[in-house]
Amino acid sequence: MDQTEALLREITEAPGVPGYEGQVRAIIRRHLEEVTTIEQDKMGSIICKKAGLADSPRVMLAGHMDEIGFMVKLITKEGFVKFVPLGGWWDQVMLAQRVVIKTAQGDVFGVTGAKPPHILPPDERKKMVEKKDMYIDIGATSEGEVKERGVCPGDPIIPISDFAVLANPRTYMAKAWDDRVGCALFIQAIQRLAQEPHPNTVYGVGTVQEEVGLRGAKTSAHAVSPDVAIILEVDIAGDVPGIEPEESAIKLGKGPTLLVYDARMIPNLKLRDLVIETAQELDIPLQFSAMEGGATDGGMIHVHAEGVPAVVLGVPTRHIHSHVGILHRDDYDHALKLVVALIKKLDQTTVQGLTV
Repeated sequence: MDQTEALLREITEAPGVPGYEGQVRAIIRRHLEEVTTIEQDKMGSIICKKAGLADSPRVMLAGHMDEIGFMVKLITKEGFVKFVPLGGWWDQVMLAQRVVIKTAQGDVFGVTGAKPPHILPPDERKKMVEKKDMYIDIGATSEGEVKERGVCPGDPIIPISDFAVLANPRTYMAKAWDDRVGCALFIQAIQRLAQEPHPNTVYGVGTVQEEVGLRGAKTSAHAVSPDVAIILEVDIAGDVPGIEPEESAIKLGKGPTLLVYDARMIPNLKLRDLVIETAQELDIPLQFSAMEGGATDGGMIHVHAEGVPAVVLGVPTRHIHSHVGILHRDDYDHALKLVVALIKKLDQTTVQGLTV
């Protein structure tokens, strides 16, 4: 296992649903505290400042720390846990999945359940079970038994899914790629920049609560006040059965992606072209993506103050917003190389030219 694989394992296996990102923040701090100055905004986003040859331009690298998960809503008299989803869950992927409830007394394990199909009439068996009809079973038989284990409303609930290297050793499977991959990218980009000169000051920002409304992006952009921003994300790999090219032409192993459109942001056109030019110079394969049904932290960051030139770079990932996803190491490595090269081009003249 090399340094990159070890980082990806560590950061994906850490729990961190929206509002509960503390363990992810601690990992970022540990990896960057020797090469950056670290602050934290009042929402909990971590801001890692890496000074270069000049104070400005201020380059913001943003990756959100939170993953989709759940929160305890109430405990039934029979001892089952009802929950609130944190982030966008498709009902169809939620049943029969192992989860862990993080309580003040320690971890409590359970499984998502619903009424078994054996006792449903034929017409109901064909219907998708809705979240409101699901529960988490921790093996208890009463409300009091659940409370004795320390479970209470407000406790975070995290999917259980260990990191794994697959049959193709360049493909990795884990939970929380969305968006621990972005956090890992800015960690490693800053570590590389610590060994090389760059004509700017870089801020690696692990934002909070992206999955519930891009909240940390708003507050951290206020704290950093960037001159330019690169948002580091996953992207939806469309190379699985049932997806047509017009829905997603993105494929694993064919390079990182440049989002030319998402529901909350159109990239700065000159910055977009600089990404394309840099990828071509370095022979980095680059895929193009348009995401009509989702948004990123860029949606908040690019409208900060008078506006911030911004672009979103993604690592193709299968099965996002479920308990497990799959990505290709080559795409990650190419994304990292592209980000570092791009930052080294962002001097004062270049950044000023993005908006004229």
